[in-house]
Amino acid sequence: MPSLKDLKNRIGSVKNTRKITKAMQMVAAAKLRRAQDAAVAARPYAERMNAVMAGLAASVGQSDSAPRLLAGTGRDQVQLLVVMTAERGLCGGFNSTIVRLARAKATELLAAGKTVKILTVGKKGREQLRRDYERYFVGHVDLTEVKRVGYANAQGIARDVLARFEGGEFDVATIFFNRFQSVISQVPTAQQIIPAKFEAASTNALYDYEPSEEAILADLLPRNVATQIFTALLENGASEQGARMSAMDNATRNAGDMINRLTIQYNRSRQAAITKELIEIISGAEAL
Repeated sequence: MPSLKDLKNRIGSVKNTRKITKAMQMVAAAKLRRAQDAAVAARPYAERMNAVMAGLAASVGQSDSAPRLLAGTGRDQVQLLVVMTAERGLCGGFNSTIVRLARAKATELLAAGKTVKILTVGKKGREQLRRDYERYFVGHVDLTEVKRVGYANAQGIARDVLARFEGGEFDVATIFFNRFQSVISQVPTAQQIIPAKFEAASTNALYDYEPSEEAILADLLPRNVATQIFTALLENGASEQGARMSAMDNATRNAGDMINRLTIQYNRSRQAAITKELIEIISGAEAL
């Protein structure tokens, strides 16, 4: 049975931990608002661009002049998985859910006889995948020093991916990230970016393009890759802060419950010690 001093020290240690988790919760809450606003603001642009690109892609169809980023290589043998996670932990299952989805996809592709290559964005995803899939790693993007993700960061990742595609290193590229819904809900998402896939356009309007659709697509498709990566980074940023806020709130509550249990145990032990001392005093007095 722990002594009174041990219990007192443990209570103090848990209280200090609760202060840290509470502070982290407040910091995450402050960052969440900004990250959520950025993610929500980027969605209309991404949706509108998807609609424009879908109309252009439908016009071009499967013609021989279609850009390679749209038509693809005609194969799906080599698959590039871009796994986008956080640089830091203490955010609940945020990183694990993305890695779990990417791991399931990699296992499925390998079982089908495909070649898998993995490009990691964020340290935590790389750490979790290293044990089983390190031999498939082809690159890593470190965002540790980035305080606020910007479009330039997405462009850097997009240039790397596009250079690998032009070099014939893969046939299909898919990004993995968490789509933000709320503080307690983030949806693991796998989205193919090469060759480009678009949702059907909801408008029946007809447009005449100058220059040709093929020329416009050739210019817009690389930008679309960067836009999708940027949107995924923003969604990840909001999801990470939401998950961290929720995780730290749970940790703070658990610390409070532990402090209550330890305090009850401390008081009972202290009462038992006092009772024992009183019995010894009374027994000594009666002996005299």
